[in-house]
Amino acid sequence: MNQEIVFAQTLEKVRRLAREQGNSIREEQVRESFAGLDLGEAQLEMVFDYLRKHNVGIGEPADQDAYLTEEERDYLQMYLDEIEKLPVYSDGQRTAYAMSVMAGDRAARQQLTESFLREVADIARLYAGQGVPLEDLIGEGNVALAVGVELLAQAGQASGEDGPFFGKPDQASGMLARRIMDACEECIREHADQKKNDRKIADKVNRVADKAGKLSEELRRKVTPQELAQESGLSDKAIQDAMRLSGFQIEDIETDGKA
Repeated sequence: MNQEIVFAQTLEKVRRLAREQGNSIREEQVRESFAGLDLGEAQLEMVFDYLRKHNVGIGEPADQDAYLTEEERDYLQMYLDEIEKLPVYSDGQRTAYAMSVMAGDRAARQQLTESFLREVADIARLYAGQGVPLEDLIGEGNVALAVGVELLAQAGQASGEDGPFFGKPDQASGMLARRIMDACEECIREHADQKKNDRKIADKVNRVADKAGKLSEELRRKVTPQELAQESGLSDKAIQDAMRLSGFQIEDIETDGKA
């Protein structure tokens, strides 16, 4: 397998391990993970820098609130205030609720869900500062929690068969936590993909707009798409795509074909 692919996969595993450890990882854990890639000290230091920039503490827990904006702090406090009256549930209680959910007790679904609401906030905070508002991360985490509880109920209804993620009630907590983490990570990936797509769109529009602006300055009037294609070397498709993506708002292009 290509070494770059192995490096990327290893880095993702290290980040996931750090998340599971409360956004903290020991230096020796990182070195052991990358041992097979024969990285030099300079390359390993780049890995450590990357982890620190992604809110991962090396050898000590990272300050989870350091990456929160004032608005996010306010939202987090509001969320915690809303669930403040809920009791703190023990692992044993969660297992008992999971067992009841798998036995078909609908009331237990609500209790199991409530027992994880604080954990949703705790997990979402691990992903703060990565381009997605905390409110969105908590929202996605809560959706994942609800779906996970429903899957747990379905697993219990499958006669004599294990569920799609686990087979025993005492495995439910780990499954739900993983689903919440997965939801946060997927939210961040989708946001990054959208930003990348937005940049590509902006680049396409700006390229055509720049060419149109120069030609318009030479002609001292707006230019038609046909003129722009002839004089700039841009393809008709590139020009039409840019016009459409901009909502036909490129200033120096005459959209009705009249000069």
